[in-house]
Order: sequence, then structure tokens, then C-alpha cells
Amino acid sequence: MADYDLLPMGAPFESKRIFVTGGTGFLGGAVRRSLAERGVTDVIAPSSTDVDFRSPAATNSAIADAAPDIVLHLAARVGGIGANMAAPADLYLDNLLLGTNVIEAARHAGVEKTVVVGTICSYPKHTPVPFQEGSLWTGYPEETNAPYGIAKLALLVHLQANRAQYGQGGAYVMPTNLYGPGDKFHPDVSHVIPALIRKCVLAKEAGDTEIEVWGTGSASREFLYVDDAADGIVRAAEFYDGDEPVNLGANRELLIKELVEVVTELTGFEGRIVWDSSKPDGQPRRSVDASRARELFGFEARTDFRDGMRETIDWYLAHRAEAEARRN
Repeated sequence: MADYDLLPMGAPFESKRIFVTGGTGFLGGAVRRSLAERGVTDVIAPSSTDVDFRSPAATNSAIADAAPDIVLHLAARVGGIGANMAAPADLYLDNLLLGTNVIEAARHAGVEKTVVVGTICSYPKHTPVPFQEGSLWTGYPEETNAPYGIAKLALLVHLQANRAQYGQGGAYVMPTNLYGPGDKFHPDVSHVIPALIRKCVLAKEAGDTEIEVWGTGSASREFLYVDDAADGIVRAAEFYDGDEPVNLGANRELLIKELVEVVTELTGFEGRIVWDSSKPDGQPRRSVDASRARELFGFEARTDFRDGMRETIDWYLAHRAEAEARRN
């Protein structure tokens, strides 16, 4: 916690009614736990089968009927490099519609604050590291991430425009790459950490002597434990209402080669790593400056990376059928 006082806005936060899109997903589950830890009991979190947030009518009806004080928009269609390359149009349109409909429904319902979760995939391909929020508009995103990243970035503009014209309250936060228990391990949609964990576990069980990994291993990423990300989102909901986008990160840049070493060690896979350099690395470097989040609402990531990885691997081993079945 920062060494200054943070003052919640309006009525006590624990008394707020909070509507969470994507509340049954990987990040959503962590956000609901974080809300419960803060004493918030009035939480509405419909699943995608309950409400299709791509539909304006369904979204307007759901949010108007719930009459929440705060909306947390977490719902997204996401995937790793392979999913981004296979369905860029779907990723663009679904994410644009999801956010646009939620922001507008919240405005029409008179919601006090709408917190939108963006993505660091919105940053330009060649952004000085660590990424600072002022760099968002200095170039085009990495090509495989661009449709998703631009759709999410449009939601920042939407919030800012609505604040200027209608006085709509809100916040826009951008977590770096997430990992942790509850992640998706289905090969069609998994990101790098669950994909590597699954590959190493299967190879170890099969007695394989090598695994193949996409790219060269020279790209870097920053990974944020899902419970830390949830803490940042809930802090923004409680303490921040402003125009400026805010990074959420762990201040730790890691080469993909180094990540593979951690995963092989913790899963016990002792075979050879074969790098498929014909496959893309994605964005060359990725790490964020999270100082704005610390200054505005006292956010600091607290989970040691290796501890978080052990928790993630243990959860996967105990919930493999569930983990590998999930696509959203």
C-alpha cells in the first residue's frame, strides 16, 4: 500500500451494487474474490449464456434491470497468437461490440462509474520499454494483435468522449499478460503460460525427449498474477475516476526463453526445446510502467512469479479436464 491516504468516492464501497461482465471467467472469478474480500456482497455477474453483450438490446436490458452503481467490464474474446491469426475479424468485432454496448448501456442507466479493462496489446509494436501510457498513440500495434488491440483502444476513446459530452464516470485499466489458477488451457485459445505448461506436462507423461515452441524465444513479456490484476481493477473501481488510461503490471520483464526454463523446471520436463522460428514471436518486447496505478490508487503487484507459477501448475494438474475444456 502506498504511504498516503486513498479516499473512496461517494457512499462506502462495500455498499455498492456492482455489475460484472465476464464475471464467470478467469479474471472475473478473481475480481469477484477481491470484491468479497473488501466486503462487497451485492455483485451481479451474468455469464455469456445469460446475456449476449454483443447485442445492444440484451445489454441495455440486463444493466437497466440490475440498476448497478458500478459496472466492471471484463468480458472479452481473447486468445494467443494462433487465435489472433486465425480469427482477427471475430476478435475485432466481438470486442468492439462488447465494450461499446456495455459503455452505452451504463450511460443510459445512469451508472456512477464504468471500469473498462483494456489490453497492452493496444501499444505500438515498437514501444519504448517499460511502456508508458503516453505511448499508446505513437504507432500501430504488433500485427497479430492489432485487431484485438485496436478494438479495445476504441473503448478508451468512447469513455473519454462520453465523459466530455455526458459526464459519464469511468476508468480504463490495461493489465499486462495474466496468468494463474483458473486460466484456459485449451490449445485453441490458451496464451503462452498455459500452453507451455500443458505441453510440458503432456510431454513428460508421454516420455517425449523434446517439445516444440513457437518463435525464437527472444521476445519478452511481463506477467501479472490474476489475483494481483483483480486487486488493481477493484482499486480503480473504488478510488479512481478519470480520463487517463492506467497500466497494471508487475515491473518484471522476462524473455520467453527464460519463461520456458521456469516452466520446464517446475513441471519436471527434462527434454530438449526445439524453437520453430518460422512461427511469429509477436511483439518484440513487452513490459509496463505501473507507476501511474501506484500513484492514483495505490496498486502494487505482490505475488512472486515463481510462487504464482507453482500455484498455476498445481491448479492445472488438479483440474485438467476443466482447464482444457474452457474456451471463454
